[in-house]
This record gives sequence, C-alpha cells and structure tokens, in this order.
Amino acid sequence: MSEKRPFKVFSGTNSKYLAEKICASLGCELGKLQITHFADGEFAVSYEESIRGRDVFLIQSTFPNSDNLMELLLMIDAAKRASAKSIIAVIPYFGWARQDRKDKPRVSIAAKLVADMLSVAGIDRLITMDLHADQEQGFFNVPVDHLYASSVMLPYIQSLNLENLVIATPDVGGSKRASTYAKYLNCPMVLCDKKREKANVVASMQIIGNVKDANVILVDDMVDTAGTITKAADLMKENGAKSVRAIASHGVMSGPASERVQDSSLIEMVFTDSIPYSKRCDKVKQLSIADLIAETIRRVETNESISSQYLV
Repeated sequence: MSEKRPFKVFSGTNSKYLAEKICASLGCELGKLQITHFADGEFAVSYEESIRGRDVFLIQSTFPNSDNLMELLLMIDAAKRASAKSIIAVIPYFGWARQDRKDKPRVSIAAKLVADMLSVAGIDRLITMDLHADQEQGFFNVPVDHLYASSVMLPYIQSLNLENLVIATPDVGGSKRASTYAKYLNCPMVLCDKKREKANVVASMQIIGNVKDANVILVDDMVDTAGTITKAADLMKENGAKSVRAIASHGVMSGPASERVQDSSLIEMVFTDSIPYSKRCDKVKQLSIADLIAETIRRVETNESISSQYLV
C-alpha cells in the first residue's frame, strides 16, 4: 500500500480470502498481520508494520467458532495500543445476531453482549451487512454502516430474465425483505408460514399465496442447516411452481445443509461470500461482495454518502 494512503486494511485468519479481493478492488495491499498460536489454543496478534495515525479497517466475519470473534477483539486491542487514528471493524457476517432478544426467561442477549465487547475493545465504526434484525444497529454506541446484499442479488435476479417471477419468503419474519425485493422487481410475493418444534427443526409449513406455473425465488437473510428453505422449495414445487431458486445473504451451511440443498427441488442456492464455503454442492453459487465493501471503505475515507449505493 502506498505510504500516502491514510488507511490500512487487515484481516483475520478465516476472512483473508475476502480481504484480498477487497484490497484488489481498492488497489492496495493487504496489511501485514501475524497471529501466533500456542499449544493450549491461545493466540496472540501483532501488526508487522506501523499503523500510527492511520485509519485501520479490520476485515473479519464472526461466524462460529468463537476464535473468529476473539481474533477480531485482539486485532482491535492491538490497533488501539499501536496508536491507530481510528479502528473500523468490517464484519460482513455478524455472528450471534440471532440471539437479539429474550424469547424466553433466563436467556442471554448475545448480539448485545458482542456489540458491547467490540465497543469496549475500541472500535470507532462498524461496517456490516444484512443483520438478522435491522434494530440491532441500536446495540452499538458507534456509527454503523449497514450494507445490503440486495446490491448484488437484485442485478443477478434481473440477469436471469425469468417470466412469471414470484418472490417468496420461507418464514413470516423475512416478509419485509421479500416485500422490498418484490416491489423493486415489480412482481408478486408469497409467504411461508412455519411452526418450529425447536431450533433448526421445522414441524409444519404452509404457503400463503399462489405459485402455480411461477418461477419462484426464495429470499432469506441466512441459511444455516437449510432445513427451512429446502422444505419451502419442495412445498413450492408441490403447489405447482415451475422452478424454485433461493438466495440468501449469508451461507452458514452447517451440518447437512449442502446435502439437503443438493437433494431438494432447488435449481440453485445463491449466497454471498461473507462466509467461506468449501463444501462441494453443484447447486450452490456465490456472489462476491468485495466491490461493495471496497466502495464503502472508499466512501468512509472520503466522507461520501454510503446509502446512495443502495438499490433498495
């Protein structure tokens, strides 16, 4: 990176693949950072170049396991102690976000706890994408730039040139996102009403709306075990849908998710590269958000509008 640049970009271990693409888009080099691991599982972070007086952007999604979050916290602390001018955490996938309220007595609100930990560690700003709930921005006491995967998803949907397009959501909780997509694409929307037995287990599901002879695209914020979205896809086909695709901002894809997608009625499963995906599944397609994040970093540095790059 040129010494004239006022900022540096660094990455944790498991988000380096994305950070390299972001730096390529920015036309800069990825900063030199060393993470030393000890025999007992503990690790230490050190910057291998001066960051004094620089704006430091730290790229790290906090998906499980918790080492990713701990790496980020140590990166923030080390940057603060190295006299960085400002510390901006770039967290494309904000883990723990599903625990955003007390849905039963005597439980933690992990999303708020993680937000507090990041603030205490020393971040000055957060850049993230498609939080599980928009109001989680209020958990932070620093500015939050909340990006939307729709910036890359909507152009992709339009490139498919599908006739009789219908946008669907696999659960009622995602109706706002699906409605936004449907309005932008000027097409109808249907809902799936599901009932859960417990976490990651769907007991029953029914469609609210008509999908007969339609090309359906299911829209969600994340896919974890893929149980809900594949069940919804199969239900769409049973109710006469011509084809069913699914798009999601974050592909967690844990456990049997890849096998479920492969064996389902889905033609394809599309998500961003906010989380690394290494399993083999012919139906999975990833769209990169590197250019979106790079442009956001550039706008933060030049004090330009962030929201003007949103499609919806």
